[in-house]
Amino acid sequence: MTYKQHIEYLHELKQKIMLHRHRLTVILTLVFLLGTLASGCAAGETNATSPDTPTGDTIVVTITDPPDELEPIVVPTMPDVIPPYLGVDPETGLIMTGTPVLVDFDTYRLKVSGKVDQELSLTYDDLRRMPKLTATPTLECVGYFKDVATWSGASLKTILEMAKVQPEGTRVVFKGADGYQISMILENALAPENFLAYELEGKTLPVLQGFPLRVVISSYDGAVWVKWLLEIVVE
Repeated sequence: MTYKQHIEYLHELKQKIMLHRHRLTVILTLVFLLGTLASGCAAGETNATSPDTPTGDTIVVTITDPPDELEPIVVPTMPDVIPPYLGVDPETGLIMTGTPVLVDFDTYRLKVSGKVDQELSLTYDDLRRMPKLTATPTLECVGYFKDVATWSGASLKTILEMAKVQPEGTRVVFKGADGYQISMILENALAPENFLAYELEGKTLPVLQGFPLRVVISSYDGAVWVKWLLEIVVE
């Protein structure tokens, strides 16, 4: 190989290396973005930890006393057509995330366990008998979308106080029926504006938006808004 051929070979090798690096960067970027979507603003078989610092502003919350008698609800069903991931839910106009789960309403119980003195197993109507919190926060999946809607439900702070959190408890884990779970600092979870939504726009929460229960933490992004909530664990 002549000197000129050697230089040309090295130049060609360098170009190939640069091309492979570019492809690797693209692949790693896609993997990162997919991971963010799967664990950040969706619900999948993922464990995640929320940022310890709230990302948004607090909101105005109205509180109403529960009715003397609860109105019966029409239990929502799974729609025949499920929008694609990040597509628009035609029933609500909200962006679709997660893998919908049809939770059995008759046997549903919200469990609260972990570092508590009183474990809880609350029915859907137990939650409806509590004072109702209503707010219109912005649900944001950072870098992807923002949704604004009015949600109503039971105070998270009240539920945790009912469970009598032990002094060593420092974090709260929300677990969804689809296997997704995420944790946040207990102190932040106890903010009075946080609640567990069972209504959307004054109606029973649809399946695609988390029926029977969805976490609403207005000062955090969508990663914490766990759908199809089954259990809260204090760690």
